[in-house]
Amino acid sequence: MATVDQLTSQQAIALEDKYGAHNYHPLPVVLSKGEGVYVWDVEGKKYFDFLSAYSAVNQGHCHPKIVGAMTSQAQTLTLTSRAFYNDMLGKFEKYATETFNYDKLLPMNTGAEAVETALKLCRKWAYEVKGIDENEAEIIVCENNFHGRTTTIISFSNDPVARKNFGPYTKGFIKIEYDNLKALEEAFNSSSNIAGFLVEPIQGEAGVYVPSEGYLAAAKELCKKHNVLFIADEVQTGIARTGRLLATCGNCDCVDKHCSGTPEVKADILILGKALSGGAYPVSVVLANDDIMGVIKPGNHGSTFGGNPVAAAIGIAALEVIKDEELADNAQELGELFRAELAKFIETSSIVNGVRGKGLLNAILINDTEDSSTAWDICIALRDNGLLAKPTHGNIIRFAPPLVMTKEQLLECVAIITKTLKQFEK
Repeated sequence: MATVDQLTSQQAIALEDKYGAHNYHPLPVVLSKGEGVYVWDVEGKKYFDFLSAYSAVNQGHCHPKIVGAMTSQAQTLTLTSRAFYNDMLGKFEKYATETFNYDKLLPMNTGAEAVETALKLCRKWAYEVKGIDENEAEIIVCENNFHGRTTTIISFSNDPVARKNFGPYTKGFIKIEYDNLKALEEAFNSSSNIAGFLVEPIQGEAGVYVPSEGYLAAAKELCKKHNVLFIADEVQTGIARTGRLLATCGNCDCVDKHCSGTPEVKADILILGKALSGGAYPVSVVLANDDIMGVIKPGNHGSTFGGNPVAAAIGIAALEVIKDEELADNAQELGELFRAELAKFIETSSIVNGVRGKGLLNAILINDTEDSSTAWDICIALRDNGLLAKPTHGNIIRFAPPLVMTKEQLLECVAIITKTLKQFEK
């Protein structure tokens, strides 16, 4: 075994601290193995993973079908660039477009790249189809959004940590309050240059904010009325995380069992990533129909690795696992159980104000200020008790386990969470 593989947790953390950029503040745990819903640290301690790499590992760690697809393809052909065709990309494009009911797919690698791709696609459509004067297109976004950290994306973020000292910022964006239809309609009426509305069906990084029932459907109708593209960023919420194949429930094949009555909302442009890879390899895509995707011509956009054979093989396997193992249904059932069990505890709790979420994307609100260390301290205690989670926005803890979790495992995790929270009761 190589020396580097024998590091202690302290040694591994020290190496990153010395040689790596300090652009993250990880929970102090050093992981070396994962399987299903479990991860192990370098000392061999076992944990429940309740973050799933921010919902990238919906299918569980090291799913054998996904790993098998990756290793098999990696031993055959890894990369051609898009200078040539390869024999896997078309298969992936066909499978994914049929799964989500779109005409065309544009492959990229990361979620932020896919968002940037959608913004470019929307603007080009605005100039060449809608007829907006060049360089005048505006895209509506929501306050407290999180779509990535590229220069353009942080230009319409209101997170000072992500924005400060990275200007000058990209123009052409209008920010409105999330879950506010009146604000959306006012924005439409304020300008004739609106090209698109970019929205997260649930704001994950902001603290798992679920919009009002019917908000997305009504927003889509307003977009249609004003000839504006509805762009859904489902990088985190898609691929069964919220109990549906998509949180916007467009073309969802699992709603028969758990349909809430929400009208189908099909995005004009759909952005997917994270769990499209099963956590094995960066895979992201933008999906749209021909009337929109048709504006993209050779040379307009691309990526050396986007659409590579390994990514294509993994993407097919990742989607097949979701379907074959009925993980959307499992997320729906376990999510309802999780919130119900936590709600029982919260009734008599002084440390937690509430639980919210959809499917297995949930969060609890800690009864303290955003600048306090309480949520972080709770996550350290959760780690000590065998469960890994992480705060967001100071006093909110997000809970998002792999969707392969069983009912028995979930109840064991609820017991760990409530036991830990009791340690912090005032």
